[in-house]
Amino acid sequence: MIVCHCTQITDHQIRAAIDWMRAADPQTIITPGKVYHALGQRPDCGGCMKLFLDTMRRCDSLGVAPPILRVNTDKKEDSGHEGRRQGHRISQCRTPV
Repeated sequence: MIVCHCTQITDHQIRAAIDWMRAADPQTIITPGKVYHALGQRPDCGGCMKLFLDTMRRCDSLGVAPPILRVNTDKKEDSGHEGRRQGHRISQCRTPV
Protein backbone atom coordinates (compact mmCIF):
# COMPACT_ATOMS: atom_id res chain seq x y z
CA MET A 1 0.00 0.00 0.00
CA ILE A 2 1.31 3.47 -0.84
CA VAL A 3 1.63 5.49 2.35
CA CYS A 4 3.18 8.70 0.97
CA HIS A 5 1.79 9.70 -2.42
CA CYS A 6 4.22 12.61 -2.85
CA THR A 7 7.29 10.36 -2.69
CA GLN A 8 5.64 7.01 -3.57
CA ILE A 9 6.75 5.31 -0.33
CA THR A 10 4.98 2.05 0.48
CA ASP A 11 4.37 0.32 3.78
CA HIS A 12 6.80 -2.44 2.73
CA GLN A 13 9.55 0.13 2.20
CA ILE A 14 8.91 1.66 5.63
CA ARG A 15 9.10 -1.74 7.33
CA ALA A 16 12.26 -2.64 5.39
CA ALA A 17 13.92 0.65 6.36
CA ILE A 18 13.05 0.11 10.04
CA ASP A 19 14.37 -3.46 9.92
CA TRP A 20 17.57 -2.25 8.27
CA MET A 21 18.10 0.53 10.83
CA ARG A 22 17.38 -1.81 13.75
CA ALA A 23 19.86 -4.40 12.38
CA ALA A 24 22.54 -1.74 11.84
CA ASP A 25 22.16 -0.19 15.31
CA PRO A 26 19.83 -1.86 17.83
CA GLN A 27 19.95 1.18 20.14
CA THR A 28 19.00 3.82 17.58
CA ILE A 29 15.85 5.87 17.99
CA ILE A 30 13.90 5.50 14.78
CA THR A 31 11.96 8.57 13.71
CA PRO A 32 9.93 9.34 10.58
CA GLY A 33 12.72 11.66 9.41
CA LYS A 34 15.27 8.86 9.68
CA VAL A 35 13.00 6.56 7.69
CA TYR A 36 12.60 9.15 4.93
CA HIS A 37 16.37 9.70 4.91
CA ALA A 38 17.05 5.94 4.76
CA LEU A 39 14.77 5.74 1.72
CA GLY A 40 16.50 8.69 0.04
CA GLN A 41 13.40 10.87 0.25
CA ARG A 42 12.18 13.99 2.03
CA PRO A 43 8.69 14.62 3.38
CA ASP A 44 6.78 17.02 1.17
CA CYS A 45 3.27 18.01 2.25
CA GLY A 46 2.95 16.04 5.52
CA GLY A 47 -0.52 14.77 4.68
CA CYS A 48 0.65 11.18 5.06
CA MET A 49 2.19 11.61 8.51
CA LYS A 50 -0.68 9.99 10.43
CA LEU A 51 -0.65 6.91 8.19
CA PHE A 52 3.17 6.94 8.15
CA LEU A 53 3.29 6.89 11.97
CA ASP A 54 0.62 4.18 12.16
CA THR A 55 2.66 2.05 9.74
CA MET A 56 5.76 2.58 11.89
CA ARG A 57 3.84 1.62 15.06
CA ARG A 58 2.78 -1.68 13.48
CA CYS A 59 6.34 -2.68 12.63
CA ASP A 60 7.54 -5.41 15.01
CA SER A 61 11.18 -4.32 14.99
CA LEU A 62 10.47 -0.69 15.89
CA GLY A 63 11.12 -1.43 19.56
CA VAL A 64 10.46 1.27 22.12
CA ALA A 65 8.63 4.06 20.38
CA PRO A 66 9.74 7.64 20.79
CA PRO A 67 7.10 9.96 22.28
CA ILE A 68 5.82 11.09 18.88
CA LEU A 69 4.80 7.53 18.05
CA ARG A 70 3.21 6.66 21.37
CA VAL A 71 -0.53 6.62 21.55
CA ASN A 72 -1.68 9.25 24.01
CA THR A 73 -3.60 7.32 26.64
CA ASP A 74 -3.59 10.17 29.14
CA LYS A 75 -6.34 12.07 27.38
CA LYS A 76 -9.02 13.20 29.75
CA GLU A 77 -12.56 13.07 28.62
CA ASP A 78 -13.90 16.44 27.58
CA SER A 79 -14.75 17.97 30.91
CA GLY A 80 -15.58 21.42 29.57
CA HIS A 81 -12.66 23.24 31.19
CA GLU A 82 -8.91 23.47 30.78
CA GLY A 83 -7.95 21.83 34.06
CA ARG A 84 -8.21 25.00 36.13
CA ARG A 85 -10.19 25.38 39.29
CA GLN A 86 -13.75 26.45 38.74
CA GLY A 87 -13.27 29.91 40.24
CA HIS A 88 -10.14 30.91 38.35
CA ARG A 89 -11.66 34.12 36.97
CA ILE A 90 -12.19 37.15 39.13
CA SER A 91 -15.78 37.39 37.97
CA GLN A 92 -16.37 33.83 39.19
CA CYS A 93 -14.83 34.34 42.63
CA ARG A 94 -17.45 34.50 45.29
CA THR A 95 -16.82 37.19 47.79
CA PRO A 96 -18.98 37.79 50.84
CA VAL A 97 -21.22 40.84 50.49
